Amino acid sequence: MSTEKFARPSLAAASEAWGKCLASHGLPTDSLWIFAENLCIEPATATPGNFHFGFQTKFARPDDDAFEIAYDHFSDTDARLVFYRLGSSEKKSVCILLCDSWFEGKNPRDGFERRDDWNISFHPGHAGEIEEITDLTRWVRRVKRNRAFHDFDFSMSLETIEEIKQHGRTLAPYERFADKMIGRLRTVLG
Repeated sequence: MSTEKFARPSLAAASEAWGKCLASHGLPTDSLWIFAENLCIEPATATPGNFHFGFQTKFARPDDDAFEIAYDHFSDTDARLVFYRLGSSEKKSVCILLCDSWFEGKNPRDGFERRDDWNISFHPGHAGEIEEITDLTRWVRRVKRNRAFHDFDFSMSLETIEEIKQHGRTLAPYERFADKMIGRLRTVLG
C-alpha cells in the first residue's frame, strides 16, 4: 500500500482524466459502468479451462447513481482505486470500478497507468468488443466459482450499492443475514 499522501479528486475530475486516458488509446470515451452482478463469465467453448467474459445490464441494471455511490464509498478508503475497461460495446467502453491495495504493485507493464497523487490507476485494456448477454439462461448459468482469480474480483456489487442507499453504509455479515431473514419472514407472514 502507498505510504505517500494523496488527495482523491472529485468524481468529475477523475472521470475527465479517465476519458482522456481512453481517448489517448483511441478507445470510446463514453463509459458504461457495470458492477459484479453485471459480469457474465462463461466457460470458453473453444479452449477447455479458459473463460469467455461478457456483461449484461438487462437482468440487473445499475441505478443511475450507482457509479457515483461506488466512487464515493471507495474514495473513503486508503486503497488504490482502478478505472478498468473490459472492452467496447455499441460505441461505448464497458468499464468497472475496482478498489483494493492489491493493485498497488500494478504498473504500466501490467497495463495500468498510475496517478499516485490521487492513488488511482487507469486500465484502458485493449481495443475489442465485449459481448452483451441478453439470454437469461446464459446469465443464470454464468460461472460464479471455481475459476482463476481476476482483477475485477475487486469490484463493488449492486447489492452493496443498495445497502449504502438503504442504510447509509455497508452491512456487516450478521446484519446482512438478519436483513435477509426479516425479508423472508415478511414474505411468509405477509
